[in-house]
Amino acid sequence: MLAPLEEFCGSVFWNASLLDGPQPDLPLCFEQTLLVWIPLGFLWLLGPWQLLPMFKPRIQKSSLTRIYLTKQVLTVLLLLTAVAELTFTLAEDFGPYPHPTPASRNPAVQYTNPALYTGTWLLVLLLHDTQRFRQRRDSGPLFLFWVLSLLCGVFPLQTLIRKALLGLVPDLPRFSLFLIAYGLQLLLLVISAFSDVAPETEEVAKKNPEVTASFLSSITFGWYSRMVLRGYRKPLEMEDLWDLKEDVKTQQIFSRFDRNMRAEVRKAHQKLERRHRKRSSWEAAPDHRNGLSKAQSQDILVLEEKQPKRKRKRKEAMGSPSRDYPKAWLATTLIRSFAGNLLKSVAFKLVHDLLVFASPQLLKLLISFVADPLSYAWQGYLYAVLLFVAALVQSICLQQYFQLCFLLGMSVRTALMAAVYKKALTISNATRKEYTVGETVNLMSADAQRFMDLTNFIHQLWSSPLQIALSIVFLWWELGPSVLAGIGVMVLLIPLNAVLATKARTIQMKNMKNKDERMKIMNEILSGIKILKLFAWEPSFERRVGEIRVRELKGLLHFAYLQAVSIFLFSCAPFLVSVASFAVYVMVDEKNVLDAQKAFTSISLFNVLRFPMAMLPMVISSLVQASVSTERLERYLGSGDLDLSAVRRDPSVDCAIQFSEATFAWEQGAEPVIREVTLDIRPGHLVAVVGAVGSGKSSLVSAVLGEMENLKGHVNIQGSVAYIPQQAWIQNATLKDNILFGSELDETRYQRVLEACALLPDLQLLPGGDLTEIGEKGINLSGGQKQRVSLARAVYSDADIYLLDDPLSAVDAHVGRHLFDQVLGPDGLLRGKTRILVTHSVSFLPRTDEIVVLVAGAVSERGSYGTLLANGGAFAQLLSTYGSQEDSTPNGEATVGAGEEQDSEVPETSTEEVPADVVTMNWKREASIQRRGFSRSLSTSSTKSLRKALQAGEMGPKGKQPAEEVKGQRLIEKEAMETGTVKFSLYLRYLRAVGWGFSSCVFIAYVAQYAAFMGSNLWLSDWTDDSLRYWNQTYSASQRDVRIGVFGALGMAQAAFLLAGALLAARGAIRASHTLHQQLLSNILRVPMSFFDTTPTGRIVNRFAKDIFTVDEAIPMSFRSWLTCLIGIISTLLMICLATPYFALVIIPLGIFYFFLLRFYVSTSRQLRRLDSVTRSPIYSHFNETVSGLSVIRAYGHQERFLQHNDRIMDINQKSVYSWIVSNRWLAVRLEFVGNLVVFSAALLAVIAKDSLGSGMVGLSISSALNITQTLNWLVRMTSELETNIVAVERVHEYMEVENEARWVTEQRPPPSWPSKGEIQIIDYQVRYRPGLELVLHGLTCDIGSTEKVGVVGRTGAGKSSLTNGLFRILEAAGGKIVIDGVDISTIGLHDLRQSLTIIPQDPVLFSGTLRMNLDPFDQYSDEEIWKALELAHLKAYVQDLPERLAHQVSEAGENLSVGQRQLLCLARALLHKSKILILDEATAAVDLETDNLIQTTIRSEFASCTVLTIAHRLHTIMDSNRVMVLQAGRVVEYDSPEQLLQQRGLFFSMAKDAGIVNGQTTAL
Repeated sequence: MLAPLEEFCGSVFWNASLLDGPQPDLPLCFEQTLLVWIPLGFLWLLGPWQLLPMFKPRIQKSSLTRIYLTKQVLTVLLLLTAVAELTFTLAEDFGPYPHPTPASRNPAVQYTNPALYTGTWLLVLLLHDTQRFRQRRDSGPLFLFWVLSLLCGVFPLQTLIRKALLGLVPDLPRFSLFLIAYGLQLLLLVISAFSDVAPETEEVAKKNPEVTASFLSSITFGWYSRMVLRGYRKPLEMEDLWDLKEDVKTQQIFSRFDRNMRAEVRKAHQKLERRHRKRSSWEAAPDHRNGLSKAQSQDILVLEEKQPKRKRKRKEAMGSPSRDYPKAWLATTLIRSFAGNLLKSVAFKLVHDLLVFASPQLLKLLISFVADPLSYAWQGYLYAVLLFVAALVQSICLQQYFQLCFLLGMSVRTALMAAVYKKALTISNATRKEYTVGETVNLMSADAQRFMDLTNFIHQLWSSPLQIALSIVFLWWELGPSVLAGIGVMVLLIPLNAVLATKARTIQMKNMKNKDERMKIMNEILSGIKILKLFAWEPSFERRVGEIRVRELKGLLHFAYLQAVSIFLFSCAPFLVSVASFAVYVMVDEKNVLDAQKAFTSISLFNVLRFPMAMLPMVISSLVQASVSTERLERYLGSGDLDLSAVRRDPSVDCAIQFSEATFAWEQGAEPVIREVTLDIRPGHLVAVVGAVGSGKSSLVSAVLGEMENLKGHVNIQGSVAYIPQQAWIQNATLKDNILFGSELDETRYQRVLEACALLPDLQLLPGGDLTEIGEKGINLSGGQKQRVSLARAVYSDADIYLLDDPLSAVDAHVGRHLFDQVLGPDGLLRGKTRILVTHSVSFLPRTDEIVVLVAGAVSERGSYGTLLANGGAFAQLLSTYGSQEDSTPNGEATVGAGEEQDSEVPETSTEEVPADVVTMNWKREASIQRRGFSRSLSTSSTKSLRKALQAGEMGPKGKQPAEEVKGQRLIEKEAMETGTVKFSLYLRYLRAVGWGFSSCVFIAYVAQYAAFMGSNLWLSDWTDDSLRYWNQTYSASQRDVRIGVFGALGMAQAAFLLAGALLAARGAIRASHTLHQQLLSNILRVPMSFFDTTPTGRIVNRFAKDIFTVDEAIPMSFRSWLTCLIGIISTLLMICLATPYFALVIIPLGIFYFFLLRFYVSTSRQLRRLDSVTRSPIYSHFNETVSGLSVIRAYGHQERFLQHNDRIMDINQKSVYSWIVSNRWLAVRLEFVGNLVVFSAALLAVIAKDSLGSGMVGLSISSALNITQTLNWLVRMTSELETNIVAVERVHEYMEVENEARWVTEQRPPPSWPSKGEIQIIDYQVRYRPGLELVLHGLTCDIGSTEKVGVVGRTGAGKSSLTNGLFRILEAAGGKIVIDGVDISTIGLHDLRQSLTIIPQDPVLFSGTLRMNLDPFDQYSDEEIWKALELAHLKAYVQDLPERLAHQVSEAGENLSVGQRQLLCLARALLHKSKILILDEATAAVDLETDNLIQTTIRSEFASCTVLTIAHRLHTIMDSNRVMVLQAGRVVEYDSPEQLLQQRGLFFSMAKDAGIVNGQTTAL
């Protein structure tokens, strides 16, 4: 076989004897053929594919660059060398002095090689040129070709150099040409390492250097170094991050996914129909009708009833067609969308997995090299270099594989999130009803995240079994059947781990419940904090939270113990396995002696085994979790879309809207809500739709919008639509953006709209004018303002048809009148447009063009106001019902519903005077000074009379607003995001919480464990040297038993210390958790009210949820891992130093390099994690907002705009995620390089110091070194994670430091029965909300006698609430004092004061728990007393009917009671607590007239002997007071009996006139 080759070269192809010596060499023929053809073959295989862009038309070439020209020049020089060599050969053979005989001519190889090279260099020239068509002007195959060519050239090079040194250069021209060519190739390789950026792509490269990075830079992530440097110099901001590549952008990923998803879902739907057909044919009745006969279906129903519930449920889930859904399409869609990525990563993983097993084999060769005194030095060096190269290639493959996996994870998450968002915009109503907003957000966050976590490791499914199988094969080679002992131990540990895992899971589930319960109470405490303070109930709630927390920590402790045992098992595994295998191996046969090769090769193979063994169960469990998510996503994404076929747009119809026998229901198969409606609405008409509650008025509007299921008939629309829902939907954006809603700004039209919608006065109240940021759900607007903004949005959109769903219900009477005149009515802005107005308000009906009366979903009559009145039908009846109410509604305006104060959606935001708004007036009076106003109910429009208030100049010095006022336009300041390095004091603070005793014991245990670990390794190394000591002698059994015994004992010690350390750490961590939570909770309950007004609840909740979770679970984990890694690395380095002391010199430079890498990386990574979490929340909040405003978005047809916005915010988040992924890879490549250098140094030093070393020591030092790479990687990861997590301690601590309010109980206690008389003296009393703001009360002075009934009135912002807040010391006095029964209230403790006063607050706040707990949280009263109070509050009958009576569970915020019942419960609280002074902050909108009456009567009778202060909103309730105090701008302007005040015709008189009390006949204003 070799003969033809030898003839071709003219020399011997292979001669083994050349290698047998201290100076090895390869035969010339081998060097000329194989070593030349390998690299050339590689290039010709892969190169031509790179030429494809040349043949694509319309691609522009980029211009020439220096690097490009240099490459081409060098390649031309190479071409010249090849041509020169060929010419030279020809000249030799056929020139003037030819060889005498053909036999002595040059062999064929001298012709073929230069010819091959000539062709190759031409190909290279072409390849260089083709790269100009691409953005990345560098070719991977070409780079690899240079590397290969240079490596293969090393052998001929050393041969030639050796000959030259001996003075034997037979062929000078060829020698020179070879050297020149080799040098040129080296230069080309060096130049290829630099990125070649054309002038055209410079901009792109600035935005994202990855696009133009060279091949080397790409595989080592070198292009990312600039970002790491930037992150080290200053904390990264979003602006610093580079743009995403096109193929990673949401739009690209999603369009690919969407295409495949549509195809797959179509197939799945066909399968679903087939299943249905099969089922229906299977169920078909004997009479072959589709479905069951009536009698049969009855029987089946009866049977179903009898089946046990669980079975029935499962059957429903499987059988009923409504539950069935298109299945099994998601996985295929994902695979088809991301097939390229999957295939590439499989290739990288495969190469890596195979190379993993090269290291143990090379280690074996090295050990045998050291053990064999006759081996040649060059073999050792060769093995050392091979170890290094194998490790290097392995690292690069692994990092590319990880990059692809994480990229896949990110893309999958993005695709799913975008798909869920898009689906949410088109989803049908039936499906929408099945999902709450929370569940849909969960699909987007939790389920998509699960897929991301799974895809990162999905390849382990095939890679782990492969690695396990290969390990076992190699181990069998080493130890034979004894390996089964070791594997047996591993297999035994798997079920043990499984048992632990399931046990841990049940504990976790229980703990999640505790956590949820604790968070629920915390949420309630924070939303009802005002009530807790007014009633002095904080200790009771602190106790409740404390009890749950104790349960939670107990669970956590059990969980931590289980985890400790599991870690103990996992860490013992490799050691137990090696003990078992080695013991069996030496016991089985006398002849088996453990030598270094066997021992250390086996140990490194067992180490390889650990990873797949640990990964497999993890991957399988995350597969199970993902399968749950798959089902949820398939069900949601595969469900039906909104069917818009019933809403037609036929231009031939001459009506604006035409209903033709339209019948609609909310879902298929449900009762129709709109029945057989036939209606023509003329263009330009104002049509009012009226009817009783539940008659289908809103449904009629929804039908026009296509939001309902069509059962029959259709609706025809002409023109664009604007829609105003009953509950205004406000985006979290500026007021201006809310009105423009994506349209262009036309300033004059915009100003006209603002004026018509009565928004100008509000703009003056808002700190930033129309640039004020509106909180989520419009939290800083009152109900009326939201409604007016919603109206303004519609008016501005300038549509043809306006659908107005009762927009006037939430606004005040006079504002409603203004809106009707200016906007909706015959002379308003919208005259000439088609308007459908659903309304309850009778007063506007006479001015409409037509009225449609609905009864039970059908049109009962229609016509003008006059006609309908004359008919005396349903409409006339409606009028009489409303008319009768009109007399009893003191506001005078006939509305069903409520005044401006009511906000139907958020019951808390009732009115101006909610005590909860310490900040309310700041919007108004202190807007200029105020920085961070926040309140849960900032209703800012005036309640009674807007215009009068404005004319009266009640705004105070608002005329000239200072420039910096705009600062107030931010509702809430951005949450402080920590930046920069983490302070060392934080770690100390955490350790102090753990306890110094615990901390030091844990540390000692870990150090002892590693000492035992080193001991056992050194013992093993000594044991293996026995094979040399007892060479050809019998090995005594006693010696063998000592060896095994000590090895086992050291292993057990290691395990014991580890377990002790883990258990101690668990105790300590729980102790820290307890301390930190306790301090945080007790401090938060003691901070003043103003803190809660300027800090959003979410932010405080976050401290108790996420940060405490981090302290509970994440910090202990990362601390433990960090410590293990650190001590592990130190012990490994120590062991290598013991073997080869010179290694210490290598450690120093590597250590410095490592330290700098760490510092650079950690600062960048930490900031990227923060950016990720900061940019992730807008995705969810935007989604939340979209789902809640779906009907509005669809009505205006803005789906596309919202989709694009979603793409944008997702891309922003992607930027930080992608950057974080790359930063990890950047680090890993560099760290693995450090690790590979450690291995190389250890191997090299072992080769150098071969004679002085035992083979055992070499095995020990190199097998330890092979393990270090992963550990180094982990250490950095853990440092980074620990730094990220420890910030939670800082955040928790920040809220422990907040200043507290006054002491709850002081030395000076009031007399026990105080206040006995109930006399209140207010002396020159002044109050401001916060230091630095203006006064709200300017020196009030008045006396209130014992048992006197006083009403307090005043327009919005007059200071009524501030007075209550002052009495309870929610606000502390800025001057003056309040004296109650001779005691100055500022001298006693807050609880003493607050428990001695009674208040019925305006908002009935209840807490989840029993009814009894809500009335008496401290269990101070007997059952009789409680029943008595309930009876007086008219609730006794209701509570007695409840199955659990007083133990009845009240749901969160009292949702399961009506508003009236909640208000009566608050009354019962007051009756129970009865003190001499009652403050009644009157509830207006929340209560119907009947409840109001009950409350008033009870108070008059039960509190007759008390002093009662009533803060009034409706004047008629205080007309029978002894005296009325009228406040204006924080001063008492009138104070006398109501009769006197009416005669004075002052401010009180004008208010009474407004309210229609003075001349009772006026209805409206």
